[in-house]
Amino acid sequence: MSESSSGVNTLSNSLPKSHLSHYSELGVAHLPASVHQSPDSGLGSTPLPSSRFRFTSWHHLPQCDLTGDQLTCPRVREGPSDEEFIQREVYSLCVEQWKKKRIEKVGQTWEERRKENWENCVELNLSYQDLGDAFQQENFVRILRRLIRVEKLQLVNNSLKNLSSVRLPRCRILNLQQNYLVSLCQLPKLPAVEQLCIAENAISSLEGLDALKSSPLRSLNLTLNPVTFTQDYRARVFSCLPNLETLDGVPMLPGDQIHTGFHFPRITRMCNIL
Repeated sequence: MSESSSGVNTLSNSLPKSHLSHYSELGVAHLPASVHQSPDSGLGSTPLPSSRFRFTSWHHLPQCDLTGDQLTCPRVREGPSDEEFIQREVYSLCVEQWKKKRIEKVGQTWEERRKENWENCVELNLSYQDLGDAFQQENFVRILRRLIRVEKLQLVNNSLKNLSSVRLPRCRILNLQQNYLVSLCQLPKLPAVEQLCIAENAISSLEGLDALKSSPLRSLNLTLNPVTFTQDYRARVFSCLPNLETLDGVPMLPGDQIHTGFHFPRITRMCNIL
């Protein structure tokens, strides 16, 4: 494993040859003088070539052939520029107008869009992105909408509040643990989901669970949500999801079935005539 300039781990065997050759040609003369290596690093006093890119996102690197699906945990968090912050203060009463200007000004180029390559991601980890600004949330949702082929997706601890506008048509495994979801209606559309983890959110009711009824969902985790303390919680979940096998890590038990009525034994009377 090696560390990329954007602070993410990359698979060394997935690095294109052109990217490796580009780094091998970089000389020490082009590096900042403030970069130092520890004596026990085994590299002597020569700084790493990637140090000059430590403040640059991977898809902004010149002559970089890396795509988003080749990174173990790509860093996608971005912040608005200083000019955008000024526009927020000046046009606080005209939010829609400001958004239009920002989209026209900061729109992605085709080259940047190609390097991200989200459409071809099959397994992706976008956890712990520290999305503290509305701009970052919007950019994150934009990326999620491009995941049309992803099958395994990790979105742990991203302060996500609403993903109802996102559709993940091929996603089989989704982890939304430690976010700010308050309702199952805020989940993305998951027609192919088999394993879903929504633990440690703020879901207080089962409203919206019907949307998962037609999916092949076999495992659901709602641990540490307020809804797990409601009456007949497990029975109501199993009755709504016919394909469900495991809830909160516990397989379906005999007591997890709702009995709609009681069957009393039939009483018959016999009269013997002597």
